[in-house]
Amino acid sequence: MIFQPAIIALLLAAGLSLAMLAAASPFAVQLIRHWDIGSGSERQLRLERLTYLFSMMVALVCVLQILSTLLFVFNADRMAVMFVGAMCAVGTLNANAYGFPALYAQLALFFLAAVWLAINRLDNQARDYPLTRLKYALLLVYAPLAALVLYLQFKHFIHLEADVITSCCGSMFSEAADTVASELGTMAPRRAIALFYTALGAAVLLALWHWRGAGRRAWGGLAVGASSVAAFFAALIGIVAFVSLYIYEHPNHHCPFCILKPEYGYQGYLLYVPLFTAAAAGLAAGVLTPFARRPSLATLAPRASARLAGIAAAGFALFAAIASVMVLRSNLILIA
Repeated sequence: MIFQPAIIALLLAAGLSLAMLAAASPFAVQLIRHWDIGSGSERQLRLERLTYLFSMMVALVCVLQILSTLLFVFNADRMAVMFVGAMCAVGTLNANAYGFPALYAQLALFFLAAVWLAINRLDNQARDYPLTRLKYALLLVYAPLAALVLYLQFKHFIHLEADVITSCCGSMFSEAADTVASELGTMAPRRAIALFYTALGAAVLLALWHWRGAGRRAWGGLAVGASSVAAFFAALIGIVAFVSLYIYEHPNHHCPFCILKPEYGYQGYLLYVPLFTAAAAGLAAGVLTPFARRPSLATLAPRASARLAGIAAAGFALFAAIASVMVLRSNLILIA
């Protein structure tokens, strides 16, 4: 199975990412130790020239990993037909012990990549590159995580066997299962709906307020970051607890992966793309906010944070609107 085109693409992307990060890591250590923008020494000039090359390499890695997240989920869903007992991506990921850890590591890499790209863009706009040390320190965090992703994906794919009977999403989200997923599936619909719209509404309002204020309030940006994380998890809970039920028009089908399948019109992608975009943008808006204390970023950081907050507000609002339309169009009557 490891010779499936999507699997080869994922492993090549992960391997190439790790190779580029490994090549950049010694330079990152050297830069952290010796970077001095006020110096005109030969060493400083060499470091400045090389930052353009390595920053472009790491930016390419970030883009690769963002795209790999989508491909990983798509591939897991597409391969479900190869396993006995699998209905969707859950079956593929449950086929061995490495599936879900690989997914979680890939998601962590996705959000770290989004934050790194935001920091890199802001740093490149300033005249004195004040965040250079920080972004290369993050590179040293990024590299081990990329290695973990490659390891988990390789172990997951190499141990996939077609004759293995795997568990489907029905068993994972059933009331009898002793898992977090089953707890979410049994949450009362009214409670899930209240949590869903309250968290999303708060995230949208805070992001719009920060955007309208041009990012001038530092605590506003931090609030956007925190509310975006909260809204992201509340949205996932809502998808499991009630949105998926309306899509399937079935009161007991809670799977957040089956909505990606063609028989449901790939509706899951309409939900997840704006949700993940909004969560990444909101998180990045919060991360950039404290940098306004640096003189060269006093104007640039609030502006960048406000722009990302605007993207987060639009993404969360679009996600909530799409989910609401799916609920209203459904023939299921979940709440009398």
